[in-house]
Amino acid sequence: MKKRLLAVLMVVLAVALVFTGCGTPAANSSESAEASAPAAEESSEASTADSPEPAGDAAEDGEFTALVLPKMIGIPIFDAFEAGAVKAMEDYGINVIYTGPTTADAVEQVKILEDYLNKGIDCVVVAPNDPAAFTPVLKKAKEQGVTVVDWDSYAEEGIADLSCRQLNDEEFGKAIWDGLAEAMGEEGEYAIITGGLSAENLNTWIAAGTTYAEEKYPNLKLVTDPVPCDEKQQQAYTKAQELIQAYPDLKGIVGISTPAPIGAAQAVQEKGLQDKIAVVGTVCPNDAKPFLEDGSLDSGYLYDPTGFMNATVYLAWQKALGKEITDQMEIPNTGEKVTVEGSDVTYAPPLKFTKDNVNDYNF
Repeated sequence: MKKRLLAVLMVVLAVALVFTGCGTPAANSSESAEASAPAAEESSEASTADSPEPAGDAAEDGEFTALVLPKMIGIPIFDAFEAGAVKAMEDYGINVIYTGPTTADAVEQVKILEDYLNKGIDCVVVAPNDPAAFTPVLKKAKEQGVTVVDWDSYAEEGIADLSCRQLNDEEFGKAIWDGLAEAMGEEGEYAIITGGLSAENLNTWIAAGTTYAEEKYPNLKLVTDPVPCDEKQQQAYTKAQELIQAYPDLKGIVGISTPAPIGAAQAVQEKGLQDKIAVVGTVCPNDAKPFLEDGSLDSGYLYDPTGFMNATVYLAWQKALGKEITDQMEIPNTGEKVTVEGSDVTYAPPLKFTKDNVNDYNF
């Protein structure tokens, strides 16, 4: 594998925060992200003075660097992913760089990857905001001998060496829409607030859920195309208010991306519409708890983001070393066994959070 000098960057941003939960509400995410960015820069400057020898044949001995590039940093779900990346670095003795843009910006993501390709990395573990925009730089990475692994949102077909999926997309979409139907009494008008219109994973969950609902719940009526909130709780809150005003008979809102259901529940809570409008969607349980308890959020769905990212970094490392990724392979330190189909790896079944079980989870 063609290598350059490695820049060791051990990013440990807000580890105490993410291990005690998903963090502060996403309404404050921009403030958190801005605080994270300077810290990353300082770590980078400090690490380049003592760059190790190229990984090459020593990659199995710890001289290995993985760049984990999320859609953005500074919101609770991506803080929880960061905790998993840090844990993987500690568990497996490899170098893990976790960094990304402070907004869901594909152009900025590409710039970050270009920068680290120039510094030298062994693999990139990326969640593209816009898969098409990433294709040229990911091809460039592969030409340099860098292993490409995608997660959360996926690269264009045939680009990634390995695709790590939190859960089965179709099962996840069905579970969310089952929760919506239950909360709405299987009939009525509903709307969707999504994180971003080009996010492949969010679109896949929406497609799975709406297709399933058309067949199983024909009396549910989607009133408009999915509305984006750009992964911001405040924007989801505003969009929910607009939807409630535009559709007086609205009985449900599905939030896809963790800030979306919280923003929608906030709007329902503020207007005292808990008994009229159901809200379900993808959430961190710590953020969802107060809304589940007062009924402004009916149910939430996710997976274990910290365990998933630990597993993803481990699999990326093994793939880069040329090791075979096999079905029912157990991930060290998480105990989960992955399902493998071709280059797709699925981590674990989805989790459902309600007011009755939300205290059983802490992320």
